[in-house]
Amino acid sequence: MIENITELPIQKRIALIAHDASKPDLLAWVKFNQGTLSQHQLFATGATGRMISEATGLAVYQFKSGPFGGDQQIGAHIAEGDIDFLIFFWDPLEPQPHDPDIKALLRLAVLYDIPTACNRATADFMISSLLMNQSYNRILNQYDSRLKRIHK
Repeated sequence: MIENITELPIQKRIALIAHDASKPDLLAWVKFNQGTLSQHQLFATGATGRMISEATGLAVYQFKSGPFGGDQQIGAHIAEGDIDFLIFFWDPLEPQPHDPDIKALLRLAVLYDIPTACNRATADFMISSLLMNQSYNRILNQYDSRLKRIHK
C-alpha cells in the first residue's frame, strides 16, 4: 500500500459528541480537562456543544444535532482534514435513530486515522499523551489499489 503522511498540528481540532445518556459523562470529562481543551479548537454536535459551552465557557463550534445531520457534518470535516481528533461518548445500550450515521462517522475516523475515543478511559489516555501538545505525522493508507482489486 502506498502511504501518505499528514501532519496533525499542535493545536488540535477536536470533535466532541455524546448521546443523551452519555452527556453527563462527557461534560464531567470536559470540565476535568478544561485547561487542556482550552488550548485546542472544539467542535460538537448541537445539544452537546451548547451544553459544554454553557457549562464551561469554552468556545465550541456547533454543528447540527446528531439526528439532524450533525454526525454527518463532522464526518465530512474529518474527510476534508478539518477535524483531527474525535471524542464520542456513545450509549451502547440504547439504539439511536441515526445509527447508520454513527457507523459512517466511526468508519471515517478509522479511514482517516484520527485519534478516536468512545469511552472515558480511552479519552483520558489520549488527552494525557505526550503527543497531545505536539505536532504528529500520521500515516494514511492509500486505499486506491485495494479499491481497484475489490471493484474488478
